[in-house]
Amino acid sequence: MPEQNDLFQRGMATRRAVLGDSHVDGAETAKTDFDNDFQAFITEGAWGSVWARPGLSRRERSLITIALLAAAGHDEEVAMHVKATMNTGASAEDIKEALLHVAVYAGVPAANRAFRIAKRELEKRGD
Repeated sequence: MPEQNDLFQRGMATRRAVLGDSHVDGAETAKTDFDNDFQAFITEGAWGSVWARPGLSRRERSLITIALLAAAGHDEEVAMHVKATMNTGASAEDIKEALLHVAVYAGVPAANRAFRIAKRELEKRGD
């Protein structure tokens, strides 16, 4: 198991704050020797480094992330990050606006798919 350094600890705290304990606990439970290094890389690189930076709020990072994932067609990740907006302060209206940008800059089919995913996830939580 990789050493749990400060970057890892900061990443895990940020990851839990954004995605929630339930999601992170599930991901941690599912880890194996095969993907342990990859999970450490994500925790340190994405969550400990980029997401923990002071330049943007978690709300702003959340919206950027949703737009990028939608543009790239990463549906499962779009769903996960739409769920996470309840922890980042991004509203359903914010998500809608981000996905409208996706339509203009990445294409209507990508936005259409992402709107479908976001709508489903927002309905699950009552938005």
